[in-house]
Amino acid sequence: MSEAGRKSNGRGAALALLSMAIFATHDVIIKHLGQRYSPVEIVFFAALLSFPLLSSIMLNDKRGGSLRPLHPGWVILRVVCTVTTGLCAFYAFSTLPLAQVYPILFAMPLLITVLSIPVLGEKVGPHRWGAVIVGLIGVLIVVRPGQTDLQLGHFAAMLAAVCGAMASVIVRKIGGEERSVVLLLSPLLGNFLVMGAALPFVWVPLQLPDLGFMAVIALFGLTASFLQILAYRSGEAAIVAPMQYSQILWAIFYGWFIFGEGVDAPTMLGAGVVIASGMYIVFREARPNVSENQPVLRTRGRTETVTSPRSSLLGRAMGLRPRNPRT
Repeated sequence: MSEAGRKSNGRGAALALLSMAIFATHDVIIKHLGQRYSPVEIVFFAALLSFPLLSSIMLNDKRGGSLRPLHPGWVILRVVCTVTTGLCAFYAFSTLPLAQVYPILFAMPLLITVLSIPVLGEKVGPHRWGAVIVGLIGVLIVVRPGQTDLQLGHFAAMLAAVCGAMASVIVRKIGGEERSVVLLLSPLLGNFLVMGAALPFVWVPLQLPDLGFMAVIALFGLTASFLQILAYRSGEAAIVAPMQYSQILWAIFYGWFIFGEGVDAPTMLGAGVVIASGMYIVFREARPNVSENQPVLRTRGRTETVTSPRSSLLGRAMGLRPRNPRT
């Protein structure tokens, strides 16, 4: 690799690390607000406050066409998955130690690999099947069913990983035909409508500083997503993608420093197994002629929620393309 290529990859990795640090801080604020407010209320106001920022970006989408989806069934299913992902992830962050939530969410690349078989017609060989099985064992090490009391937050985190994976695979399925504005706007409206309908049942009067924190969540989510776009424009996906796992380091630090959370050996072991499995799949897909669809490598980002839209769609709406364009 040339010197310019190394510098470009280094810049991409640095931008991705900064993006993950902002995402981790975003999650800390969610956890802080979750001590007082329902995830429904947090998601609702996050969607409401994200809309002005996202709408200004989506106006840059010059592709012709209406807001009517070309594949309404897939779009609706993705909205359901994205709304469920956001609600469950926010609940998990609010109720579990941060260092336990991330390893479960890191199972998303493994689940994308599995779901790509029926949805995308992808063929998964024994290498990636082995990585999937080992990674799911890592999740079990973190959760430790039968040895610790499973909380609703554990199930919420696992459901967030499953639904987040399904939403990502759907974008790979229809993203080449649907307008990016449709794919960005539909989950935002879905969150606003569903959470708005549920809001009267969980309403707690908002304090002004907490409303400010919710605005920060929206700002941080979009800022981190934008930095991800820049990272993938600068560096190769196989270099940039593994940087998402740096969030576990921030989770350990923030959990200890702010919330007084400890990290036990099984959690660290399970996290290591999940991360190693996910990285193996990324590097496997980066090899030539291994996979035509490359569903994990092309996901380009972490679990999609109302405050962290899929970076590839956001970049497409802004007219920004990654170094090697993908959907």
